[in-house]
Amino acid sequence: MTEAAPYDQRLATVAAWDVPLVRGAAATMSAMADRLRSWRARLEGVGRSLASERTWAGPSARSAGRVLDEVAAAAWAVDAAMADSAAAFTRLADEASAAQASAVRSYSLPAGRLGAVAAPESASAAREEALERAAAAGAAAEAAGTALAVPAGPLAAPLAPGAADAGTALGAPAGARPPAEVAAWWAALPAAVQLALLHRAPAVLGGLDGLPAWARDRANRGLLRQALADPRLSPAASATAAAVAARLREEEALGRVVQLHLLDLEEDLVALALGDLDSAEAVAVLVPGIANSPADDLDGLTGNARDVGTAARAAAPGLTVATMVWLGYGTPHTVPSALSRTAAWRGGAALAKALAGLADARGAVGRPLPRTTVLAHSYGTVLVDEAADVRGRLAADAVVLLGSPGMEDDAAGLEVPEVYDVASAADLVTYAAWFGISTRAEAFGSTPLPRDPGTGHSDHYERGSATLAGVGEVVGAPWTPP
Repeated sequence: MTEAAPYDQRLATVAAWDVPLVRGAAATMSAMADRLRSWRARLEGVGRSLASERTWAGPSARSAGRVLDEVAAAAWAVDAAMADSAAAFTRLADEASAAQASAVRSYSLPAGRLGAVAAPESASAAREEALERAAAAGAAAEAAGTALAVPAGPLAAPLAPGAADAGTALGAPAGARPPAEVAAWWAALPAAVQLALLHRAPAVLGGLDGLPAWARDRANRGLLRQALADPRLSPAASATAAAVAARLREEEALGRVVQLHLLDLEEDLVALALGDLDSAEAVAVLVPGIANSPADDLDGLTGNARDVGTAARAAAPGLTVATMVWLGYGTPHTVPSALSRTAAWRGGAALAKALAGLADARGAVGRPLPRTTVLAHSYGTVLVDEAADVRGRLAADAVVLLGSPGMEDDAAGLEVPEVYDVASAADLVTYAAWFGISTRAEAFGSTPLPRDPGTGHSDHYERGSATLAGVGEVVGAPWTPP
């Protein structure tokens, strides 16, 4: 015969806990922490704008900048404390739920009843577990309060000893980290540490997916200045650096926002954005095909990006748009390499990571995600095909396939809600289907965009064309951030 469980006021109290109320408090705390991080990111952005002296200059601007730096440092401390407290609240809710379940089992009672009845043989173990979980919940509650009562480190936190570069700071080779981890690490750093790392390790940070565009732009411009002043630079690297510098000068002379998102002179890789990738409501990533290089083709590709942005704003007046030329892979330059997937295998992984980095950088600071469209031309469509095969969903909302030489699978295999194609009758490449099913085939399942009669393989971005207008409508389509 089983003995009746002795009445224990502690267990009765735990059994009567209002766990939903605790979970609600944890959710509220987490939401507050997220909003604070977003506010802090905007505050630091204003500080960077003042430091650039593009909007306001002089003693008053410098004084305002110093005040903003101090407020941003305090915001970082509060941000860190709020995050720690929110995490403790979440632990509190989990432990409280488990403690209540064990307390109820020990008495064979529904939650909320205070009486005692005959207990099963496992009641003793359940009582012990309930009390242990209750103690853990109490410790979490104390931690939640302590995090807010004690400053989260000094306001101007220095770099950790030995953190001379981003790889050391991350605890592993920086490029090996998933973009989401990089984004979370970066967002947790105070502004002073971020700027110090950008100064110390631009070569690492300039190409680090997960960092915000402003940080990558600053790092890559520093690398560009070093390259332009380096007499030992190879002729090829010098040509690329000169082309990038000229493009930056010309765009900024016209008052345009331009961001150098990637600069790898050793591999001859460049990504250049028109508009602010950190805040634009719509982002278009242009992935070119074969025989494109930064030194020879950056001007023309940037012109295409500019025209896409203009078409998107025409389709959706008032929309903030950023368009990026993504030469983040070595495009094939010979016939054998153009008929092989080798470059696409390598570049597809890089493209998938780049797209994830754009989204994760925003998510880490609570910014709404943009509508992201990938515009792939010719061999660039093969690259997107391979990017979709990388583990995880492709971080895009729409893909437009322009003059594709064939795809491995159907449109659903690209993992995005919307897939469009342009396969002109005058474009012989779209008939070849070298790499799989033709996008013009009904079985592929894409949505055709308008095209003008006689549109050639390289004419999709022609100003005034039906295709460019259609692309603009896709990029600027109405979008509600998740």
